[in-house]
Amino acid sequence: MARHARYDRQTALAKAVALFWERGYHGSSMKQIEQALDMRPGSIYATFGSKDGLFSEALAAYAEQGSQELKTYLEPAESIVDGLEAYLRGIAQTCEPSNVRPSRACMIVKTLLESSNTHPALAEQANRILANIQQTLCAALETAKARGELLASTDCHRLARLLQAQIVAIRSMAERDLAQDELSDLGADVASILESYRTRH
Repeated sequence: MARHARYDRQTALAKAVALFWERGYHGSSMKQIEQALDMRPGSIYATFGSKDGLFSEALAAYAEQGSQELKTYLEPAESIVDGLEAYLRGIAQTCEPSNVRPSRACMIVKTLLESSNTHPALAEQANRILANIQQTLCAALETAKARGELLASTDCHRLARLLQAQIVAIRSMAERDLAQDELSDLGADVASILESYRTRH
């Protein structure tokens, strides 16, 4: 029974991520949440505590998905820089019109923009997640530099911040309904930023 309950909870959370990613916090009514999760109000509150609690967990789950996605590019790559470049190109591909996702813009950034003046706790959570992502990128870059993949003069913190800004930009630009080839070119252009930091052997 316990395993079944956990499965149901994770299924409901996945449905919540899809709804909130598409509509945002304010755009998702309790009626829509009930329908999306196929749960009664009492069950939702008993499981997640509140709409804020559900959204907070959904945001954390979305962030974890992104973390795992980065790992799928870094782990099989011959070098960290190769993996990061593939990751940046891959982000553009997942934003292409043919890719079925709730939204092409980043749920974390959308939350930060939407909640800054209305739900400070959710905005702070989004800000912490973005800071953690930047730190993850920075750590990968530091490792790459230590391995001799990047120039010794590389400021990894600054470069990580630049890459994160470009990732946000790709996902935001995708909301303009750019053509697939335009998004692919954008992903390639962003990935090429790393080339100027590579060591030449």
